[in-house]
Amino acid sequence: MRNFNDKDLKEKLSKLEFNVMRKAHTERPFTGEYNTHFKEGTYHCKVCETPLFTSNSKFDSGCGWPSFDESKEGAIEYKMDQSLGMQRVEILCSTCKSHLGHIFDDGPTKTGKRYCVNSVCLDFNSKST
Repeated sequence: MRNFNDKDLKEKLSKLEFNVMRKAHTERPFTGEYNTHFKEGTYHCKVCETPLFTSNSKFDSGCGWPSFDESKEGAIEYKMDQSLGMQRVEILCSTCKSHLGHIFDDGPTKTGKRYCVNSVCLDFNSKST
């Protein structure tokens, strides 16, 4: 799907998926399908199928959302987010500009990064890495 307009996406996505990916809402913590999912493969953008993260970069942060310490090269755009009285860095799919979550500098791995991603933004493919 190369047409990423909101009208078409409302038909493709659930209400929660649309609100998270197009309106930068957040799914409730500990409710997402991929929060405690640790199979080998690749996580793709639900809208455009761009590969975003590999299972090798996933870790359990205990925050309630899937966490990764690095993304696939060129897959993510970064945008300053000052909503809710906080300063954070929003992460977006570089292909379709859908909201995925936020990145933080508190990761426990060598990168020091924690990509905190909403499960509803992801599809998983066990055949690709």
